Amino acid sequence: MRNAYITTLVLVLAIASFGCEREIKNPDEEERYTGPTIENHDITTLYSDSAQLLIKLQAPVQQEFESGDGVFPEGFYIEFYDKDGKLESTLKGNYGKQDPKKSLYYARGNVVVDNLKKQEKLETEELYWDRNKAKIYTDKFVKITSPEEILTGKGLTANQDLSRYSIKKVTGKFNFSEE
Repeated sequence: MRNAYITTLVLVLAIASFGCEREIKNPDEEERYTGPTIENHDITTLYSDSAQLLIKLQAPVQQEFESGDGVFPEGFYIEFYDKDGKLESTLKGNYGKQDPKKSLYYARGNVVVDNLKKQEKLETEELYWDRNKAKIYTDKFVKITSPEEILTGKGLTANQDLSRYSIKKVTGKFNFSEE
């Protein structure tokens, strides 16, 4: 009886050991997660200098990745304020991306910049905003509409508030005034 008990125990252990075989995998060959590490909803980010509001960024969703980059998959809306705290201009796009190391933002899809003081509107499909230099630029088609004229062209460099701009390859209807 004792031999039968030992034989049964050895047989059970042998069967159990076959089921517990573990495959060791190389972690460098494993598929890594590349999605967002943080996702925030209904965000508002304020940029100020000496307690003076300069920029207000709003977005329905902001995703942050391991690299530090941020993505606004549902777009964003930015307000620019002058030194007196008055709303000067706005920027919006259907999709956005942020490189915080360079303070560079990218907007894509129905991008619109409104200069409220000059009543001018810039429309394009792609735009970069350099927060450190307070500049916006693109090499895509642009359309600037003002009460007096419509300018179009390919490529633009401007102040972030659209107060001064330079269009490359200009076309469109515009007026010249003799002084």
